[in-house]
Amino acid sequence: MSVQTVAAKMAEVELKDVVGKAEKKSESNSTSPAAAAAVTVEPSPVTTAPNPVKMPQASAMKRPDPQLNGGEAFVNYDGTVAEAPRMKKIQFADQKQEFNKRPTKISRRSLSRSISQSSTDSYGSAASYTDSSDDETSPRDKQQKNSKGNADFCIKNIKQADFGRREIEIAEQEMPALMALRKRAQGEKPLAGAKIVGCTHITAQTAVLMETLSALGAQCRWAACNIYSTQNEVAAALAEGGFSVFAWKGESEDDFWWCIDRCVNVEGWQPNMILDDGGDLTHWIYKKYPSMFKKIKGIVEESVTGVHRLYQLSKAGKLCVPAMNVNDSVTKQKFDNLYCCRESILDGLKRTTDVMFGGKQVVVCGYGEVGKGCCAALKAMGSIVYVTEIDPICALQACFQGFSFAFISLLLYVVSVGNKNVVVREYMDRMKNGCIVCNMGHSNTEIDVASLRTPELTWERVRSQVDHVIWPDGKRIVLLAEGRLLNLSCSTVPTFVLSITATTQALALIELYNAPEARYKQDVYLLPKKMDEYVASLHLPTFDAHLTELSDEQAKYLGLNKNGPFKPNYYRSAAA
Repeated sequence: MSVQTVAAKMAEVELKDVVGKAEKKSESNSTSPAAAAAVTVEPSPVTTAPNPVKMPQASAMKRPDPQLNGGEAFVNYDGTVAEAPRMKKIQFADQKQEFNKRPTKISRRSLSRSISQSSTDSYGSAASYTDSSDDETSPRDKQQKNSKGNADFCIKNIKQADFGRREIEIAEQEMPALMALRKRAQGEKPLAGAKIVGCTHITAQTAVLMETLSALGAQCRWAACNIYSTQNEVAAALAEGGFSVFAWKGESEDDFWWCIDRCVNVEGWQPNMILDDGGDLTHWIYKKYPSMFKKIKGIVEESVTGVHRLYQLSKAGKLCVPAMNVNDSVTKQKFDNLYCCRESILDGLKRTTDVMFGGKQVVVCGYGEVGKGCCAALKAMGSIVYVTEIDPICALQACFQGFSFAFISLLLYVVSVGNKNVVVREYMDRMKNGCIVCNMGHSNTEIDVASLRTPELTWERVRSQVDHVIWPDGKRIVLLAEGRLLNLSCSTVPTFVLSITATTQALALIELYNAPEARYKQDVYLLPKKMDEYVASLHLPTFDAHLTELSDEQAKYLGLNKNGPFKPNYYRSAAA
């Protein structure tokens, strides 16, 4: 028997089985009026090509049939085609209503409002995706309490606490050193009795730091050091967890100082430690509550701007407590300043402007650690990068990296110097149409934004944290975050890098709080090198990196302890 004959017989047997089952099912459903209607449709005969082998059909197949006026037909098991029952189209009463006449609830924002007010919009920033942009009420005018009845905070919306808690839990996974420090030291409580007032960026990473300080025994009150960088849902989670937090995204200048004052000026609570980012908190206490420094044991500062202020106070003989310069520790300089900015500069620019970096001409003002990171990232993306510098050593480093020096009307300006009036109105008048201007430094004084607020220039808000400043001839420049810190105002920064900085801050606080009175005078100090190395060692297991150990002979030859420190305190890691 041929293979074709066997296949034909098998197909015939299977077809009989399928048809038999279908007939039985039809009989069992014959009592249903709907089923009866379905089986009484008269099939339309069609001519089909002869086929010696009829393949079994699991069910009737639907296909368009030109003989049925464009309708659909069903292929029956016997090969015939039947027209499907026609369905009447249901037309809803409002189907013909025009879309633009449908009732909608749209909150429109007036462009005539001040820039600081419209900056509360957060749809363009992943840093606060749960904001309710419809809520125009100032947090200062709200009465909010957490689930335990505590109202000692001022944030955007306490109902966002669950979202913030998830953000904090995600951040914990990328902050191994801080979590290890929390686990190792929480039994000893090295910060028991510490009352820390902080002024930093209120982000998920800061929340991990605050909760670590609390686990080590400290009480904390916190405000934001930047009016745009607060993650509202994280602030809500902290408030729900019992922290006194005063911050929200899009604060006005008045709100900013009001929040700092609420942290400091509270009955029955006085800080004995300061953790600052930019020096604003320290400045406010010196200005308004100088007597508080009698009980303050020390200041920890992490930014270039804030450290500069501390050295000014020290030089003038006005620094009345010891201060720790975290910014110039190697772990902060080489990781937060360099590697963090190398990644976050691109993130901030992409989220705000969708700019194509390839072929763009870029001026980076300053070739310090932040400038080095920005230049490396932009060059890697194909940009033509120019550098400006005042320091001959940094300038020579830029030359060795292949960067040219110029200050001409190019397409993208990145400021990273921690100074004031670096990009002034004269330069912006000469910039090309569409030039993007942004700041990677802490302070908003580096770009002379005040000179742009004149009657002849028009400000146009196009996105959250993105303004077009338009000249009378139609030329416009794109100003990001009103000249404030780009990466934390307009995007986010790598959590792992912030783990390094936060761990350094925590150790600096522990050191100053527990140090004998004679160890530190009223001056600015660098973090002891041993602690710097300890911070780095806590992060190495993440990379499965193992240190080589000196032999006794090698340690003696170098004059070092086998366990470190391996570099003197004056050592600053070789520049990139």
